Amino acid sequence: MSSNRSLEPSALSLNDLPWQVKFSNDRCTLCGQCTAVCPVKAIELGVFRKRTLKPSIRRQADQGVAQDVFYGIRQKTDVAHACIGCAMCTLVCPNDAIHPEKNPGLDRMKFHINQQGVPRRRGGRRNAAGSILDRIKFTRISMLTDPALDAGRHEFEMRTLLGRVLSPRENMKRLKEKGWIPPVREIYPLIIGGMSFGALSPTMWEGLQMGVAYLNEEMGMPVRMCTGEGGCPPRLLRSRFLKYVILQIASGYFGWDEIIHAIPHMKEDPCAIEIKYGQGAKPGDGGLLMWHKVNKLIAAIRGVPAGVSLPSPPTHQTQYSIEESVAKMILSMSMAWGFRVPVYPKISASSTSLAVLNNLTRNDYASGLAIDGEDGGTGAAYTVSMDHMGHPIASCIRDNYLNLIKIGKQNEIPIFAGGGIGKNGNLAANAAALIMLGASGVQIGKYVMQAAAGCVGTEEDRCNVCNVGICPKGITSQDPRLYRRLDPEDVAERVVDLFVSFDTELKKIVAPLGRSTSLPIGMSDALGIDDVAAAQRLSIKYVV
Repeated sequence: MSSNRSLEPSALSLNDLPWQVKFSNDRCTLCGQCTAVCPVKAIELGVFRKRTLKPSIRRQADQGVAQDVFYGIRQKTDVAHACIGCAMCTLVCPNDAIHPEKNPGLDRMKFHINQQGVPRRRGGRRNAAGSILDRIKFTRISMLTDPALDAGRHEFEMRTLLGRVLSPRENMKRLKEKGWIPPVREIYPLIIGGMSFGALSPTMWEGLQMGVAYLNEEMGMPVRMCTGEGGCPPRLLRSRFLKYVILQIASGYFGWDEIIHAIPHMKEDPCAIEIKYGQGAKPGDGGLLMWHKVNKLIAAIRGVPAGVSLPSPPTHQTQYSIEESVAKMILSMSMAWGFRVPVYPKISASSTSLAVLNNLTRNDYASGLAIDGEDGGTGAAYTVSMDHMGHPIASCIRDNYLNLIKIGKQNEIPIFAGGGIGKNGNLAANAAALIMLGASGVQIGKYVMQAAAGCVGTEEDRCNVCNVGICPKGITSQDPRLYRRLDPEDVAERVVDLFVSFDTELKKIVAPLGRSTSLPIGMSDALGIDDVAAAQRLSIKYVV
């Protein structure tokens, strides 16, 4: 043991780390790009000394020991600088001289991550294997091949409704009694879910907005994006592109001042208002925008000092229960926009979600319900919250939809599902399964980051530093040196690619069902699964 190292209770070796950096000294040219790009400073330039023997066949006196000195890459073993496996060093190395490898042995670092009494926070990925959505099959297939429904032709459009959908008679009754009709929007069933301006970098957020605008104005696809909690840039609030945006307001009114001051200057109404009460990945926890990401712009929009950590604010003191909170905020948000904009709450998936839904059915101004399952989220959630709290989205959506059927309102209040959709890459299949279980549409967030910006994080805890502002791809960082790596135009192009391919795959699933003119919401007789318990729980067919 050298003099600059010491044995401590938390002293680790390379074999104790989850990721090990493999380095080839023969290929390395010491350019320094790998050490410069490493987000956690896990590697550094090191000086190594090697003792070699110099034998001589002539005289014994000529034999000796030589000390060769060479330079190379050394991996740090302390917890704070442990390699996260993002492989940014591999991406920038011109000679393929370095790469991280997953440690096949026991990861002992997990027993040392709570140093100084602070548990390690993750970027929001759940280490769970598989998904029930990936096991669902679409078993009802048309017996005739109709050219109009041929999956290769796609002579139809996929649309869903956001807003309270009433019969013409009910609408006339409300118009006569109250002088208004509930606002309804026709949108695309795949929504970019709430990722705040602050959680995402400026270039990532701008790229998403550009992609959504192109899809609407050039492709004719009414795609919508939710702003997430904490407000949004003032120029967006005053632009004509606001109609493609769902404004999210949290129960603590974070960033509300900026929005309320912009209402008189808005050229367009937003698509809808989403009131966030909970997040599926951290139910009851709330989000946390750490101080690393709270620059002057974020602080100004949210009305807080710069450089301080921003946990989701507590529920406002005027709200005493979820029922009262929903009723008050829905009414106040509806009034703010003259009852022209749909307003709905977003809650975390829970066994108590039925109580919220039943309350919404009695609220004339509620336009829907968004439910966030346990697998969603990219914020700074505690590991214990990520792995041991929450409710799967499939069964929660099914329970709520069957409850609407019992009270005869399944076609009136739309339910939107989120959380882990496309977790294993099967985005269209997962979305179609949830729609047939009762959802009117789905929300995605993490999938967009992976597909549109090349996020290198995985469910096996690779990278996942979204929360601390050192994202190596610049997706979730407010540091200009990092987010300048991301071109917003490239992000916009990938967003368009994502939605076009999703549209093709969704139609390939829907076309054989014979439902070309409408979305198959609640069409559970077309679903099957090879698990008896899951089939009974979801009220779908058991197939083997």
